[in-house]
Amino acid sequence: MSTERKREEELTLLGNKEVSYSTNYSPQVLETFENKHPDNDYFVKFNCPEFTSLCPITGQPDFATITISYVPDKKMVESKSLKLYLFSFRNHGDFHEDCINMIMKDLIKLMDPKYIEVWGKFLPRGGISIDPYANYGRKGTKWEEMANHRLMNHDMYPEKVDNR
Repeated sequence: MSTERKREEELTLLGNKEVSYSTNYSPQVLETFENKHPDNDYFVKFNCPEFTSLCPITGQPDFATITISYVPDKKMVESKSLKLYLFSFRNHGDFHEDCINMIMKDLIKLMDPKYIEVWGKFLPRGGISIDPYANYGRKGTKWEEMANHRLMNHDMYPEKVDNR
């Protein structure tokens, strides 16, 4: 069996029209595939402008754009599984900062990237918006140094915010 065919058989969500969308936190839905270029360092970036979760105190919905950027090693996250995973936060009650850290930690556990950062840009509720940022670089490598640098310099020059 060819490597390409074997890889296709390992992915259960891509192309599956019978997939159900869980509205309860479901990290088990995440799937990976092999990185064909583990010797190259490159970023993969995902933007999810329709992320929703619930405030754990009031139960009110929170809306955000979630941006995930990572430098893969051997495994990469499959995008449809990522979409279903992010959708699973829909009825999950947690603070913004917790959601961002959970997403990052789940993706680290899933694919062991060289570097990853997750940034949530939440719409204001009660007159204030919250934009948590978390990152990770593999310990003992240049990626750990980069994570420290990016965290210490994060948002030094904020982008123009015109969607809120």
